[in-house]
Amino acid sequence: MDKELHALSRDVGEALAQRGWMLAAAESCTGGWIAEVVTATAGSSGWFDRGFVTYSNAAKQDMLGVAAVTLQSMGAVSETTVREMAAGALLRSSAAVTVAVSGIAGPGGATPGKPVGTVCFAWACADGRSRAETRLFAGDREAVRRSTVIHALQEVIRLARTTP
Repeated sequence: MDKELHALSRDVGEALAQRGWMLAAAESCTGGWIAEVVTATAGSSGWFDRGFVTYSNAAKQDMLGVAAVTLQSMGAVSETTVREMAAGALLRSSAAVTVAVSGIAGPGGATPGKPVGTVCFAWACADGRSRAETRLFAGDREAVRRSTVIHALQEVIRLARTTP
């Protein structure tokens, strides 16, 4: 892991520890990379509860409670799906904040309206705050996944440092 990701891991840990919060991650396109980054910091067990790697639609349903109708009507790469992923992670963990990601890292998988690099994000907090957004990242598969991890965790820091 490079210096930028190590620094991000430390910043996430500091922000969460200051609030006394635990984090849970619900990951699809990143395949556990968010969990890998946050657990790179010693002592992360004090602020990282668990990760859900839900690459398949069945896993999203089984592990996080994403509705079949959501996946059928909106697709796995949608803000509705990641909102349900984030909410499911919140319900199935001890976390005060969750992050969920699902996207098309490439090189294949693009669909009309969802090109390679499309990533949907959602964050949910036990205090009731939540938000979702869609981003388009450039680059190859690794670049898209790396950008996803960075953006997901930067928002976790912002949420932890913002008083509701």
